[in-house]
Amino acid sequence: MATKTIPFEGTPIESISSTVRLCKTTFHSQKTKPISYRLVQLRKLYWGLVDNSDALVEACKSDLGRSSFEALVTEVEWCKNDIIFVTQNLKKWMKDEPAPDVSFPNTLMSPRIRKEPLGTVLVIGAYNFPVQLSLCPLIGAIAAGCTGVLKPSEVSPATAMVLKKIVEEYLDPSAYAVVNGGALEATALLDEKWDKIFYTGSPQVGTIIAKKAAETLTPVCLELGGLNPAIVTKSADPRLAARRLLWGKFINAGQLCVSQNYTLVDKEIMPAFIEQLRLAYKEFFPNGVKSSPDYGRIVNNRHFLRIKKMLDETRGEILIGGEMDETENFIAPTVVEIYDQNDSLIIDESFGPLLPVLAFDSVDEAIKITKSIHSTPLGLYPFGSTEVTNKILNEVTSGGASVNDALFHGSIPTLAFGGVGSSGQGAYRGKASFDTFTHRRSTTTTPGWVEGLLAVRYPPFTGTNKLKRYTFMNNMKPDFDRQGNDIKGVGYWLRLISRLGAETAKGVIVSGVMS
Repeated sequence: MATKTIPFEGTPIESISSTVRLCKTTFHSQKTKPISYRLVQLRKLYWGLVDNSDALVEACKSDLGRSSFEALVTEVEWCKNDIIFVTQNLKKWMKDEPAPDVSFPNTLMSPRIRKEPLGTVLVIGAYNFPVQLSLCPLIGAIAAGCTGVLKPSEVSPATAMVLKKIVEEYLDPSAYAVVNGGALEATALLDEKWDKIFYTGSPQVGTIIAKKAAETLTPVCLELGGLNPAIVTKSADPRLAARRLLWGKFINAGQLCVSQNYTLVDKEIMPAFIEQLRLAYKEFFPNGVKSSPDYGRIVNNRHFLRIKKMLDETRGEILIGGEMDETENFIAPTVVEIYDQNDSLIIDESFGPLLPVLAFDSVDEAIKITKSIHSTPLGLYPFGSTEVTNKILNEVTSGGASVNDALFHGSIPTLAFGGVGSSGQGAYRGKASFDTFTHRRSTTTTPGWVEGLLAVRYPPFTGTNKLKRYTFMNNMKPDFDRQGNDIKGVGYWLRLISRLGAETAKGVIVSGVMS
């Protein structure tokens, strides 16, 4: 029996300030700091997902035409597994850490790193994975001991309403809330003072959020998109490259920020690569794409027309796919051979099932093209031998990379995920989700009995040997000469031995002496 979707309702703007105020008051009450509180909230959220699993699957189908398989694997089960992983590791993450690289005299002050929640945070989700990209940051915030407000994307309205229901019914209403709505509600939220803002979406909106946050020196985590390249070199297996890159573009009908935006293919294997794409296409969709229960739809007509315009304006040749149906917002995965890096299919992020391919003559040329299109993409997908893929990794900057695969690094739920440069800043997932909402607070405790040792810091200094004593206790001697070369004296070899034996008792002693 199908679950009925909840009609979308925006949150009254006049209620936003009081909602934020309540969350801040709760945080300052210290209520959210104990691990027991955090674990209870996370576990309740887990059962909220279990109880509303069917509703979330139906909402994803309503919003994005998602199959049950995709909705469960990439949304519901993903978040449930994230909660279990976090709850199993939270005690370890919350513990104070001994400060690294501290000289022996300073160890007497017990330097350590405390894990402090940042405060009250704002999480702004995205429409393409409306459950995962909303709840996973919130899971990190709860684990860190923060309070917060979640604003799901209004472009996936059915899912937004289910998320609101889950948060309101399963989490502490004095600490966590959902605000639904569009630009007006988002603007009202940004007018509030937050301790951190976490945003997933376009670079254009990310820039607006970063500017607004800068007015109050509010830190941000921005998970943005990018013109992600795949580079298929002549040493690649064309069958594997074709299958894996096609897979990366039919997930969620290509509506994911981390998939390849274009594919550069060595001209020597271009024919074989295209042929393998045809074979994989037939294998994945034996009865046609449109009739496949495993293929989604574009989220709405506006985005359908945006993608269609890109395809209409290309100077390339459609080799595979190209079918569209505006009444269903359906666009089939479409492979287009293009002949210019300024083609409409490359200059903008398609965020759809378009696979433009462009031939190149050498790896150096491919690297040059990639850098000229976008110097800091979110993802990078080189295919080929270890030597050539390492060359590409060394010379092309990206937020993450999957070698000989499409977006696999983005499918590991415990691996830190984030952009670089204009594709984003900050990271989350797994422990990184906890870290992004946590302040690492350096702390020392000075005992009374060391006062004699501290006398060197108190005046008077003139006419005393305090500078000599201070220098003896603290100054380090360089282990390099004026040309920047290592000085391989006794100290060099002792340090080398200490590093090699760092895990032995002798190694630890030597390390302490040399520090």
